[in-house]
Order: sequence, then structure tokens, then C-alpha cells
Amino acid sequence: MKYILQAIKNYFIDAGYYYREMVQDLVAERWEDFLKRYCWNELVELSNYYPEQRSLLVKFADMDMYDPDLADMVLESPDTAIAAATRALRSIDLPTGVTLDEANFRVIKVPRRLKIRDIRSEDIGKLVCIEGLVTKATEVRPKIVVAVFECPFCHHVFSLEQSGREFKEPAECDQESGGCGRKVQHFKLLIEQCKFANAQKIRLQESPEELRGGELPQAIDVYLEDDLTGEVTPGDRVIITGILRSYQRSTRFGKTPFFDIYLEGNSLERKEEEFEEIKITEEDERKIMELKNQPDIYDKLIKSIAPSIYGYDEIKEAMVLQLFAGVPKELPDETRVRGDIHVLLVGDPGVAKSQLLTYLVKLAPRGLYTGGKSSTSAGLTAAAVKDEFGEGRWTLEAGALVLADKGIAAVDEIDKMRKEDRDALHEAMEQQTVSVAKAGIMARLNSRCGLLAAANPKYGRFDKYTPIAEQINMPSTLLSRFDLIFTMMDRPNEELDTKTAEHIIETHYAGELLARLENLGRIDRTEKEYFEHAVKEMEPPIEGDLLRKYVAWSKRNVFPVMTEGAKRKFLDFYIGLRRQGYEDEDAPIPITARQLEALIRLGEARARARLSDRITEEDAERVINLVKYCLNRVFVDPETGRLDADWVTVGITKTRRDRARSIREIIKDLEREYGDEVPLDEVLDIAEEEGMERDKAEEIIDVMKRDGILFSPSSGVIKFVR
Repeated sequence: MKYILQAIKNYFIDAGYYYREMVQDLVAERWEDFLKRYCWNELVELSNYYPEQRSLLVKFADMDMYDPDLADMVLESPDTAIAAATRALRSIDLPTGVTLDEANFRVIKVPRRLKIRDIRSEDIGKLVCIEGLVTKATEVRPKIVVAVFECPFCHHVFSLEQSGREFKEPAECDQESGGCGRKVQHFKLLIEQCKFANAQKIRLQESPEELRGGELPQAIDVYLEDDLTGEVTPGDRVIITGILRSYQRSTRFGKTPFFDIYLEGNSLERKEEEFEEIKITEEDERKIMELKNQPDIYDKLIKSIAPSIYGYDEIKEAMVLQLFAGVPKELPDETRVRGDIHVLLVGDPGVAKSQLLTYLVKLAPRGLYTGGKSSTSAGLTAAAVKDEFGEGRWTLEAGALVLADKGIAAVDEIDKMRKEDRDALHEAMEQQTVSVAKAGIMARLNSRCGLLAAANPKYGRFDKYTPIAEQINMPSTLLSRFDLIFTMMDRPNEELDTKTAEHIIETHYAGELLARLENLGRIDRTEKEYFEHAVKEMEPPIEGDLLRKYVAWSKRNVFPVMTEGAKRKFLDFYIGLRRQGYEDEDAPIPITARQLEALIRLGEARARARLSDRITEEDAERVINLVKYCLNRVFVDPETGRLDADWVTVGITKTRRDRARSIREIIKDLEREYGDEVPLDEVLDIAEEEGMERDKAEEIIDVMKRDGILFSPSSGVIKFVR
């Protein structure tokens, strides 16, 4: 039988004929036998849930095992093979008595996967398997699959199957089914008798982690029908098997010789496993276990982050922890606690912030880089748009944070974003979702990624006496969502400057030697010795590709739990800092519960970095020191020297808030004597008598004017805005 089948297939394909019905009849028996032998249990189960479920998922390996020629026919002539298989599926007799008259035959686990950029003209008309990232999706709408027409002369009713992108209308009345056979310009379409199927169009793009060296991602449009529709949203990573189709381009001058391609989806598989696209061989796993057993593995990981950039050990440690991330938790009350770590770098110009961002994105198993100045809220989160892709309909389009799901998103110059665009980050950072409500589209997309952001101070240089929120033009509510905030100040220091300069000079010298070696193929002997030494010094202890696999393996397999010692360390640190509020009611709030949650996430990340299933006291101690480093640089009130969470989360310290309250009371008291307009000097004199420095009182009054609380109707007078 298989030789006859092969001969028939070769004849019809080679001769260029497409006698589909004849071939389908010949292979229908084979398909029915295959379904009974390999898919019987699945068929019975499908019949129990039919018509809510209408697809039979068949593994390609089963077809290949049953008959390699049949499997080959599915790949080379999928229209004929799948139509015959569908016919057999819909006519098979089942013990449940159910007839699967609208069931679909879907092929999954096809071994031959193509990258979108590798699709060529010889693949047209064949079954291909493509994996990628969904960037756009239209609404699900009905599509006509069988059109029913009525002849205006003889009133004969006949049907015509629809396929492809264009609607087909008959040129003459169907004489074979009893019509008059006349040529008619317009037939009446009987919509109520037509058969419709749900349809959706999505755009599939190459995954960012597959691109290296600045390659532009390529995309392909995919048409989905029936029960495949509505299953994916932008940001999902999927594997789609389907038939590659083409259609001719046309312009206002006529048709062109160029064709566009699209994929007619047959089956859809969502990639559930995290970092599934990173293949880890047995040899890779052996190397990962060797790294795990090294006592200094954590320090090696830190040194592997941007070794060409001198210093910043604490920031590099934070970036390592961000790579591994904590454990996301689904609590019994269905509350989700994020595991991803958000890091903000605030610093003077020229301190290598952008280089650190780009290095981490290249290193991360999944990473996206974008600039705040060129990004809108829609570009970062998601948008509902009306464009040609949706053929005039509304389309849901994913932004950078959605596309970086389960990875790291780096946003450079986040302070340059417009206020309304920045506000869109609140939900994405804490709830790790992006909600869209526009044009009737109500959607919630996942953005489970860590955010690494960089910002420059508004006035050029960082000023420790001004709140960070004010310096980088960011709301304090957004700042409070970062787990770690680092200040990178460029201050003259002879010892540090010397080491930094030497490192930069040596790095550039090694780069010059490398350029000469690559272009001329030779360097001097002394230069060669120096070059080898310099390259060895700058090489990361763990090679980049192996580190990516190490991170991916950790995130797949390591889910650490706190030991009693780690719990005690976290508790003692948190309560120890909060204690200043117990002893003094007027004391500022040193830290909030958000910092405690950040501590736990960082502890989980450090345990993951060691591939350990336990968060030890040492892990807790190390991340506590890192958090202390950030707190002492960012959360300390420069006037009192005490920790004050309000300095970041509110944008004003408790000391300043108390001063503002005193100024208010002084003005209110003076209003009884002077009326609404109060002399400024009188206010300052009383404030000074109460122990407030005159310049501090003037500063508070200036701030209250900027905030719209006070104004000066004339020189030397202030008044409340009522």
C-alpha cells in the first residue's frame, strides 16, 4: 500500500496536477487505520467534550512511526494530506455515538522548525513549524468558510467554499447542481445560510534572545481559525505549525512581481517552560554542576558582569541578583507576589550607566533595551491601535515590558520620559501586568520582568541634599517600587581616579592591539605578550554563553526556601531599624515593609545564584549589607543623618514636613493680627525665635510657593492660596 501511495503522490506532485479528491479517497483508509491504532483514546476523550473541544492533536512522531511516507506527505503536500485526515476523522465511528462532523486534525511536535528569517520560496505550500513572540493580535471575528449564493434569474441556491485571503464569487450559476448556467455579474449572498468560523490574525516576531549583534527582528503574519482563536495574547511565546501561503502584492499602478507570505495556522502550542529556547546539553549541565561546586562561584558571577568597567562591585552584585531573581509566589488567597527585582541607577553623566544596562541585556537569557526619551507608554506597556494589520479593526500591540516577560527590561534615561508615559509603569512594576481598556478591548497582559533603569540628575550633577524624586523628575510613588536604588556620583579622588584611568587606558590599548591583529594579522612580540595578559585580565571568569545557560538552568530548577537562621536575620534587621519609631514618636519612618519584601527577594536570588535550595544566614547577611549600602546612600536625611523612608517614597523628609507644619501655624497665628496678607519678615523672625534656622525657613516657604500653597501678592508679603 505504501508503495502505491508513494507512486500516486509523486505522480500528482511532479506532474503539477492537484486532483485532491482522488488522492484523499485513496489515503482516507490509511488515515482511519492510523487514527484507530494511535489516537483511539484521544478520540474517545474528544467525543466526550465535543463540541466544546474540536481539535485532535496528533504528534508527528506517531505518524512517522506508523508510515514514514504518510508523514512525508503531510510535510510536502499538507493541503491534500490534512484534508484527507480531517475527512477520516469526521467520518470515524466511535463507541460514544458522537459524530465529530466539525472536528479538526492538528499536527504538533513537528521536528523541523524554521526561523522566520530562514523562510524561503521553496517552503511555500509546505507544512512548516515556526516559533516566536506574539507582538500583535486582532479581535476574534467571524470569517465565511462556505458561502451560499442565489441566482437572480432561476433562484437556484448553491454553495461555494472559501479559502485564502480573498472572497470568491461565482461567475455563473452552478449548472451541475441544477442551476441555469447563466453568467451573472452579482449573485445574492444568503448570509443566514452561510457557514462561518471564528478567525483571528496575529503577528509572530523572532524572540529578542535569539538576536545577537544588533540584528533586526523579522516577523510573519499568521491566520488562525476556529478553536485556535482567542488563545494567545501579545507577549506570549508560541510554536505554530501551519501551511505557508503567498499572495501577490499590488500597488495603485497594478500588480507587482513580488509576493508576500503568511502562515495558515494548523496547530498552536504555548511555550510554558521558562527559557525553553535555551538548549542545555548534558555537557552544559556538567559544566554548570562544576561551577556550582566552586566555593567562590558568587564572586565569579559578580566579576563576570562588565569586567571592562572598573569598580561598582555593589551595583554588579545587584545586577547578578536581578539576573537570577526571587521566586514568584501565588498565595492561597490568589494574591501574587512578584519575584523579579527592580534596580535604579541614578548618577552623574559619564559613569558608565548605559554600558552596564546594555551588558546585562546581552547577558540575560531574555532581555530588551529601550531608551526612555524615545519610548511612550504604549511602546513600554501595550496599546490598542487601528492600522493596516487589523484591516481597519482594532489591534492589541505589545510593548517592551510585555515582550520582556520572564526576562529583564532595561530602560535608559527613564527620567526623560513624559509624565503620562511614566505613570503607566506603576502597574507593570508592582502587579507585573499591563491593562488595556480601549475601543471595547479589555485585556490584561503579563509583564513579569525585572526593570533595570538608569536616570541622570535633572540639573546635571547629583546633589545629596535634594530628594532623588525631585532631582530625576520622577514621582516618589514610582521610586518606591524599586528594590535597590544606587547613586553613582563622579567625585574627584586621586587614588580611585588613578586606578580608573589606568584601567581605561589599558582596556583601550588592548583594543587597539586587537584591531591591529584582526586587520593586519600581526603584532610585535612584546605587544603580543602584553595583549595576551590584558585579554586574560579582561575576560570574564565565566564565559557569557555558559553564564546564560547557568541562569536559565537555575530559574528552571531552583526554588529556594528560607532557613530559620535567615528568617531571624531578616526579622532582626527590619525590627532593628523600625525600633527608632518605637522609642520616639516624632522619629521618621526608617524603612517600610517594601524594603523587607525586597530583602527576601534578594535572599532568594542569592541562593539561586549558588544553585542552592536553602536561603542561609550567609545569604541573608550578604543581601542585608547590600540593602544597607543603598539605604545609607539614598534614604538618609542629610540634615539629621537618620534613615527616613519618606526621603524617597514621599519626596520630603519628616524634618522638612515638621518645618512646613510650623510655618503654616505661624502664618495662621499672624493672620489674626495682619489679615490674609502676612509680612514675610515677621514669619521668618518668629520661626527663628522658635529655633528654626532662617535660611531653612526661607527654603520651606519657597517650596510651599512652588507647590501652590502660598503666593506673594506683593513684595515682602505672603498669603495662603484659598
